[in-house]
Amino acid sequence: MAKTNKYENYTREELIDELEVLKKKKYGLVWDKKNSQELIDAFVNWENVPENFTPKQFPVLKEVKNKEIENCEAKPVNLLIEGDNYHSLAVLNFTHKSKIDVIYIDPPYNTGNKDFIYNDKFVDKDDPWRHSKWLSFMEKRLRLAHRLLKKTGVIFISIDDNEQGQLKLLCDEIFGEENFYAQLTWKKKSKPTNMGEARFNIQQNIEYILVYGKESMTKHPRFNLYFKEAREYKYGSKLGKYRVEEIVQRRNIGSLRRNTMIYSVLGIKPKEGYRWQLSQKRYKQLVRDKKIKLINKRPYEIIYDSEEDNFAFDPFWSHFENIGTAESGKMELNQILGINHEFETVKPVNLIKKIIFHSTDQRSTVLDFFTGSGTTGQAVLDINNKDNGSRKFILCTNNQEIDNNGNTIKHKICSDICYPRIEKVINGYKNSKGKKIDGLGGNLKYFKTDFVGAQPTDKNKRDLVNKSAEMICIKENIFDLVDEQNLNFKIYQKGKKYLGIVFNEEAIEDFKKASAKFKGQFIIYCFSYIEAPPEKEFADFKNKHTIKPIPEMILRVYREIFKK
Repeated sequence: MAKTNKYENYTREELIDELEVLKKKKYGLVWDKKNSQELIDAFVNWENVPENFTPKQFPVLKEVKNKEIENCEAKPVNLLIEGDNYHSLAVLNFTHKSKIDVIYIDPPYNTGNKDFIYNDKFVDKDDPWRHSKWLSFMEKRLRLAHRLLKKTGVIFISIDDNEQGQLKLLCDEIFGEENFYAQLTWKKKSKPTNMGEARFNIQQNIEYILVYGKESMTKHPRFNLYFKEAREYKYGSKLGKYRVEEIVQRRNIGSLRRNTMIYSVLGIKPKEGYRWQLSQKRYKQLVRDKKIKLINKRPYEIIYDSEEDNFAFDPFWSHFENIGTAESGKMELNQILGINHEFETVKPVNLIKKIIFHSTDQRSTVLDFFTGSGTTGQAVLDINNKDNGSRKFILCTNNQEIDNNGNTIKHKICSDICYPRIEKVINGYKNSKGKKIDGLGGNLKYFKTDFVGAQPTDKNKRDLVNKSAEMICIKENIFDLVDEQNLNFKIYQKGKKYLGIVFNEEAIEDFKKASAKFKGQFIIYCFSYIEAPPEKEFADFKNKHTIKPIPEMILRVYREIFKK
């Protein structure tokens, strides 16, 4: 009996799809994307629709003015963005592409216990597409996040056993297997859990933090070390900086091998009953290389900084080194807010501070797009306060309601939890015991995601330009409005740098007249129906300047990331 050809009833398009799947197959991660992307209302949650779908709306940002915090003009402006983080990441691809130093995220762990919402529904343990949905959800966000990192950028991702294996393979695919730096382990509980009748009584009390770089570790600057961890190269010679390490003696047990280690080192013999912790062969090599010297009549080995990796980064973190636990993180938030916040999965501040300390310098930008209660923001402010740094943070979170399982108390994550926490940490507060806690200082701008039509009509282009001011200010990091004329133009200032946004081509002459009273360098974003800016109209502009076309600069980004 002849074998049936499984492909004989396939259409041409189906055969092409099958070939494409076969071409892409490799060792790594494969999941059912099609069945995890159910049809939904594209106006509400369009990021989860099929890949070839062009969204009907593009995201923009709208500032919530009454939530702005201006505490210190000399300190950087931090950002809090309320909305779906996929939309926020899309906007950040315009404002911060290749500008982020460190990303930390604590995504939903997909435990099946109402912690992961997909297509506006909780995903439970019995969902056959549970892992596929989570991977589709994470892939879209991580691909956008990858574009935001600098070449020297690093991402830290918290996860537990439910999706650790899938996440590792997904990150290998997006960031590159060669750019995997480490998997850190954090002991999240200090007290044992009552296992009841569990068969093996194995305590699942750890979480992981996957660490990936934009480029391989060989090209990445070394992570910062605490003083006690770092090796200090305080001596110098023609061959470079070096440190010394004493060649110590150990009590001799009497074996033949160890007896061979009783010899004279630079004329010094070990004490009676002791031997050198150094073989004669190694000693002779040090003498030949001139890497041994006497200091206060004791022999020392010379070790050059170019010969070793000055890194002592222990990948296992626990409460024993004052990292904190999930319980202490929840208590910290209680102390600040003074309310029953219903958050069960709050990371302790010291955990995030450790990550940020090791991976940033004083001017780094840190992004958290699953920010939840705002721990990352507090950690950045705390470290800045300790080393007088000017790190900036960008926090993205939705405003989903959370409750205490009894559905009697409800709070919205961004407006009721995250924002009040950051405001109190900046301005100061009284904790639950009535003790006054001084503020750490800092500045914050609060934005919400908004939308404009995505179809390439003149009306939509005008609408995008009219709603682009906040995004452009964020991109250029210039926020102080010094002149405006309705919806014709706006002028912003930061020191001797100026930002001009011309919303209407007919207002160019009025903009130039208004700009004449400001002396400095201008960056001008000007409305244009075509892809090129109106250079001729600014030929007589007297200040040094660059001109950029809008909305084309924004649309170019959106066309790329949304595959228009």
